[in-house]
Order: sequence, then structure tokens, then C-alpha cells
Amino acid sequence: EVEVVESGGGLVQAGGSLRLSCTASGTTTHGFTFGDFAIGWFRQAPGKEREGVSCISNGDGRIYYADSVKGRFTISSDGAKNTVYLQMDSLKPEDTAIYYCVVDILCLEATMRSYGMDYWGNGTPVTVSS
Repeated sequence: EVEVVESGGGLVQAGGSLRLSCTASGTTTHGFTFGDFAIGWFRQAPGKEREGVSCISNGDGRIYYADSVKGRFTISSDGAKNTVYLQMDSLKPEDTAIYYCVVDILCLEATMRSYGMDYWGNGTPVTVSS
């Protein structure tokens, strides 16, 4: 079983920055651990569809960014800390959402997708005021 814990959300003015952290510990049902994981961030805002924001595949280094965040967000992985970070710069009100870290997803350069057997954190809220 994998435990996923997010942190770093908060309230920020438009144009500001936040850094989200996702710590993933444990082993999947397939015997995989952090170094094998593809880990991503999804966000959900009221009245909007869930959106895949960014992901990183620890196994092969593939990284995906949604078009809406390219050039503003940066994802990184620290294997020593079992932690993935999402640095969010130049934040906009449209970035307001609950951000969820999800482990063991499909992460390719052109797309990201979650599956029924992946592992979700409880989410960390991000609010960007205008």
C-alpha cells in the first residue's frame, strides 16, 4: 500500500508563487516503490472538470505539463526524500482548485491519466486572488 501526503497549498495573490509537495511512501500491489513511480498532480475546481496538471515518471524521466501551466509550473522529484514538488509561479485566479497528488499513473510527454488502482492524496487547496 502507498501513502500519499500533499502539502504547500494556500492563499496567494495573482502573480505570486507556491510550491506543492507530495511525499509518497510504501509499495504498490505490483511491488513498486518511489523510484518506479510516475507521480502527477490533478486539480479540481467547482464547476470544472478534473484537469491533469503535470506529472513526472521517476523511472524514465518523462515529464508532462498541461498547456494551461506550461512556462509557469515546474515539476521535480527528490528520490532521497521520496517527494515530488510542483513549483507554481505566476499564479492566476484560474489556477484556484484543490490539487491532488496521484501515484502510479500513466505519465507521458503528451498526456497523463489516472487509473482505478492508483493512489490519491487528500488534496491541498490553492486559492489565487485577483
